Parts: sequence; C-alpha cells; structure tokens
Amino acid sequence: MKSSLTTYRYGSRREAHEGLRVGVARHVPRGVRREDWQREGYFDLWVPLLAPDADLVHQYRHGEITFAVFSRHYRAEMKKRESLQVIELLAGISLFLPISIGCFCEDEAHCHRSILKEILTKSAKAKSAGFSALQLSSDVQEVSRFASPVCFANDLHD
Repeated sequence: MKSSLTTYRYGSRREAHEGLRVGVARHVPRGVRREDWQREGYFDLWVPLLAPDADLVHQYRHGEITFAVFSRHYRAEMKKRESLQVIELLAGISLFLPISIGCFCEDEAHCHRSILKEILTKSAKAKSAGFSALQLSSDVQEVSRFASPVCFANDLHD
C-alpha cells in the first residue's frame, strides 16, 4: 500500500491527482472570504497546527537562521503530541485518498510543506506495513475488542 502525497502553492490551479488539499500555513489568505477558500484554490481543509511557529518563520525570513536550522526546529515542533496525532491521521488517510499539502511560499524547496511531506511520507510507510496485514474489503468482520468500558457495556445491552 502506497501513500499519495503531493504539495501545492495556495491559489494555484487544482490538478486532477491532488485529492484533498490541506492548507498548513498559520494564517488564512487575507481578503478571501471563508466560502471562497476552496473555490479559489487555497485549501479544502485548513490545519494551522502543522504550520511552523511564528517566531521561527520570522527568524528564517529575516535571515537570522538558515533553512537547515529552520528545518531542524520545525521537525522538532512536529514531534509534539498534538502535531504528531494529526500527522499520523493524515498519513493514514493518504494511504486511501490523495492528499496535497499547501502553503503560500513560492519556493517549495525552502518551505515547510516540503519538510512536512517528508514527515508524512515516512509516517505513511510505517502505517502501510500494518495495513498490509489487514484484509480491507466490504465484508469486514465485527471486531470483538472495545475502545472503552462504555462501548463494551453498550454492546452487552444490544
């Protein structure tokens, strides 16, 4: 099972293979109404949690740090529990649905979206090993393990 992850620049024309466009910039586009974000090519889903810290972006844009330093700090940010949970979710989804990661930056090679794509790809590869053991079909058998005592109790009363 292989993930389908690409990147795009906000406002660019949508390509057929992109699938779900996920915006990962800290801020929404200025002057664009919420109902126009998707139609104008910004994103289908906005996830600012995966954007780099504002101070980190400021330091990089003002030449205070190199892209290598920026990259190292951004990767560390993405190891935080909340970010990692979203990364794992998107990585898992990318095994079944094409996902494109977008931002405002013109040069993808010097944008956090290229780093995030690498992180997501690595996570998807790890997840695909687990999924390959599953038989994914329309006649999925009922699982006898429950997520919580409440689920178990509800099942006993059905």
